[in-house]
Order: sequence, then C-alpha cells, then structure tokens
Amino acid sequence: MVVPSDAVAHLKGRKGAFRIALIPPEVLGALNDGLLETVNLNEFMALELPRLAHSVAGHIGLDAQSERLVDTLAMLAAFKPMQRHGHIARALYDLAALHGERDAVAHRLATHASDVARCWAAQWVTLSGLPLPAQLEAVRRFAADPHFGVREIAWMAVRDAVIASLDEALALLQPWVFDADPNIRRFASELTRPRGVWCAQIEALKAEPWRALPLLEPLRADPSRYVQNSVANWLNDASKGQAGQGEWVDGLCARWVAESDCDQTRYIAKRAMRTLSK
Repeated sequence: MVVPSDAVAHLKGRKGAFRIALIPPEVLGALNDGLLETVNLNEFMALELPRLAHSVAGHIGLDAQSERLVDTLAMLAAFKPMQRHGHIARALYDLAALHGERDAVAHRLATHASDVARCWAAQWVTLSGLPLPAQLEAVRRFAADPHFGVREIAWMAVRDAVIASLDEALALLQPWVFDADPNIRRFASELTRPRGVWCAQIEALKAEPWRALPLLEPLRADPSRYVQNSVANWLNDASKGQAGQGEWVDGLCARWVAESDCDQTRYIAKRAMRTLSK
C-alpha cells in the first residue's frame, strides 16, 4: 500500500546530506519505500535496491514476491552499481509483459514518486524493440522529467538506437532543438555528443562532427545555461577527434561569435575550446 504523498511532504524540501552516514533514517526509509526522490548522489548510492524494487513492484501492481524479481534481486551484488538498475528494469519489464493491464503498469512506473523508478521506466524504452521514431516519442516524457537523474537515463536509453540509425535520428531530433523546454533542447544535444559519458561513442560524429550542425546551429545562443553547457561539451568532444577536428571547432566557434556576438555564444565558444587552449 502506498503511503499518501503528504505523509512525506515535510521531507521534500530538504538539502541532501553530504555524507551517506548523515542521511536521516526517516529520509532513507522513505527513499527505500519509493516515496521520495533522491536529491543528491549520496542518497542515490545509499539506496537499498532490493527493498526499493519490492516497494515499487507493489506500487505499480506487480507481484513483488515473483520468482523472476526475487531471483534478480538475489544476484544484484554480482554486478556493478549501474548494471544493477538495468537488471531490475528488465525484471519489472518482463513481469509487466505478462500483466493483463500492461499499459497501466507502465504508466504507474513512468509517473512514480521515486526518480529511480522513473529511471527504470526510461530503460523500458531500450527493451521495447520499437523503431527509432517510436523510441524517441516514448522517451520524450523522461527527457523532460524534472529530475536530473531521469533525464540522464533518458538519453542513454536511446543512444544505441541513435547510433544504429544516425541520419534518421539527426532528422527526427531537428524539431527538438526548437522546443520551448530547455530539457528537451538539451536532450537533443546530449544524446548526440560524439563521445559522451559512460556510453557508446558515436564514431561517425567523431569523424564528421559537421553532420550534426543542423542540431547545433539553432542552439549557439541558447538562453539556458543547461543547454549551453551541453553544446559546449559537444564541441569539446569533437575537438578531441582526428587531425583537423580541433581546427574545425575553432573555426566554427569563431564564426558563431562573429555572427552572434552575445554572452551566450561567447560562453559556449570559450567552454568548447577549453581543451584546445591548453
């Protein structure tokens, strides 16, 4: 049974503890029961994933004591921390596939109070086997999620599909860079970074970064610092590529500043070239 959200309302405005040992027991209990979002990395790392997974399964209408889930949780310790989340997401996905109201289960997971539960829902997109346009449509809600962690999982969830169909992806993402939501604009940039973080490289964009210019050009003076940082990091990735890539980034930034001489563009250019200037 889910505890009403007002029962933990007094915990939602907290500042996260700067050490795991300092997380109040009430907060940790609510996190593990799936009633709260994490607010920092310490809270995320402190989670008891088996307890949280049992709680979330019950919340969304799945059998928390099913053999599929119990077996998965029993072997979590054998995997690296982030891999554990993938295994839990897969177990919940498999259980939902057998449920008579699969769509309702998916909706409850995607709108769950726990950011970690919503991360698992985002990973369902990877498991869906849908064509790329449908995957992007499905992941959009997570790309716009108010929690940073969910947004990160969102772009990682479709990264491999984008690499497999890069030209199609670049075309499909074109409207995203004009969206009113900075989270959506940032998603299009972060998803296509040539190197990225903790993910597969996009070799085609490492070799020919200019192929993504239709996505980058509209963002060169974006008002959001969140987006600016992503675009700058995108170009910094590109500057580390093959011979001549640094010169391409340098020339692009020079053109951008000449054509759009504003604080936003100058910030992007300076940050983009931080490796080249060393």
